Amino acid sequence: MKRISNIALVLGIGITVLMAAACPKRVSIAEIEANPSKYRDKEVAIAGVVRDSWGLNIPGTPIRGGAYKVDDGTGSIWVITDDAVPNKGAEVGVKGKVSSGVSLGGRSFGLGMMEKDRRFRKR
Repeated sequence: MKRISNIALVLGIGITVLMAAACPKRVSIAEIEANPSKYRDKEVAIAGVVRDSWGLNIPGTPIRGGAYKVDDGTGSIWVITDDAVPNKGAEVGVKGKVSSGVSLGGRSFGLGMMEKDRRFRKR
C-alpha cells in the first residue's frame, strides 16, 4: 500500500512539473519590442488592455477574426485572432506566438502575435 502511495506521489509531481514547463513565459511588451528576434516564433503570454480592434464577426456563420492592440503600460502589440475580437477597454491575457510582418486582410500590423488562447479579467 505504501509503495502505491509513493508511486502516485512521484507521478503527481512529474505531471505537475511537465504542466508547469508547458506554460509560456509571461513577458512585457517592451521586452518583446526591445528584442523581437529573441521571441520570434516562440509562445509567450502577455496581459493588458485592448486599445484598438479591427475585425469581422458574422453571427451564425464561421466567418470571424481580426486584430486587436493590447497595451500593458510598457508598450503595445497587435494580436491576430481567428475568433471574435474583444471590445476596446477589455482587460485580457493572451497566449500566442510572436512574429514580425503580421498581416490580415491586406492590412499590415508589423510586429505582432498570433493568438492561441485568450482570457478576460474577471471583475
